[in-house]
Amino acid sequence: MTNQPRNIAFIGAGNMTQSIVGGMVASGYPSNQIWVSNPSPAKLEKLAHELNVHTSHDNAEIAKHADVIVLAVKPQLMADVCAALRNEVADLADKLIVTIAAGIRIEKYRDYLGANIRMIRVMPNTPSLVGKGMSGLVADDRVSDDDKAYITEAFDGVGATLWVADEDELDILGAVAGSGPAYFFEFMASLQKAAVGLGFDREKARAMVQQTALGAAEMAIASDLELEDLRKQVTSKGGSTAKGIEQYQAYDIDKISDDAVKAAVQRNQEMAKLF
Repeated sequence: MTNQPRNIAFIGAGNMTQSIVGGMVASGYPSNQIWVSNPSPAKLEKLAHELNVHTSHDNAEIAKHADVIVLAVKPQLMADVCAALRNEVADLADKLIVTIAAGIRIEKYRDYLGANIRMIRVMPNTPSLVGKGMSGLVADDRVSDDDKAYITEAFDGVGATLWVADEDELDILGAVAGSGPAYFFEFMASLQKAAVGLGFDREKARAMVQQTALGAAEMAIASDLELEDLRKQVTSKGGSTAKGIEQYQAYDIDKISDDAVKAAVQRNQEMAKLF
């Protein structure tokens, strides 16, 4: 950890919190400056045993210790959790508030927690659970550069980070990076089914598909070429790959992806209105 560690409290101890805290500790963050609260004793016991962090069932107790509060509860629980914090923690305006909940906009958190809070929204995706995440971040205008650098380093522990200009862009990032793993799993499952249909057993088909997906992603990361040029690089004219690509293009894969992302963006915007 190159930035000065701060006392940080995670409200909620689900899989994402466990991954983020694990990544922070693995990168050298002092475990004695991390607090986690949750109703479930089993989750807290696991974190205390494996990572030696402070735990509590009392959200307000850990928030009072903290310079940074990470709200990691389900969106439908957020209003009640924030109401309790506002009633029980006097100095919320002095703390950096971070949320990883989907759908709720910063303006709504001002209603929940007070008009003077400073806040960062982070949208991590599920590959963060294996240290390969893509987290989108957006901040209000009260957040300092030091705050941004601190949170960037914390979330770099579970993958890569990308700051966006505003919450509309965060909706788009959510539709690509947040929903994207599901799109890839759908595509991978279809390739597995195709291989099984031609005689492979499911285990061998899955091994073939997932290693191919991993290799393609690693090649993309290692290369400066455009993604379309990488595709052309492995597509010999008149060869078997070219014939396969023709089938995808016949169904207009660009339009399918465009429609999918736009539908997900629209749903993100609808969800924001629910809160």
